[in-house]
Amino acid sequence: VSRPGLPRVVATKGAALARVLGAGPLAMADPDSVPAGKYGREALTRLGAWNAVAPRVVRAENVRAALALVERGAAPYGIVYATDARAAPAVQVAGVFPPRSHAPIVYPIARLSAGDSAEAEAFRRFLLSNAGQAILARRGFATR
Repeated sequence: VSRPGLPRVVATKGAALARVLGAGPLAMADPDSVPAGKYGREALTRLGAWNAVAPRVVRAENVRAALALVERGAAPYGIVYATDARAAPAVQVAGVFPPRSHAPIVYPIARLSAGDSAEAEAFRRFLLSNAGQAILARRGFATR
């Protein structure tokens, strides 16, 4: 994502991508401990740009914190999930990583074998229902 008015970023290889990002900081969730940061580092590495941008990465506690840095103008660009970017009208999607540049992002749902909560089971069934899947799709999540 970026603040409105900044150029779009085409996820090309190596130094070209780093040049487009410029000298400013790049906000992202901590790539050592947060899944979104790990996906971002993986994509930048596969594109050959990680070494060029790593010194400028501002490591945020989570995706929303990285997004807030861009929203406040503390970083011109940030790496966040598309679903988070859609929820932030103060930013624009500046580019999207190619699908094969990182491992698939999956949100599993499971029922604990020791769990016996009727409410939890009802919620799980709702999420898997057509109505639940429609809500997830409207929010930008790919479904089954």
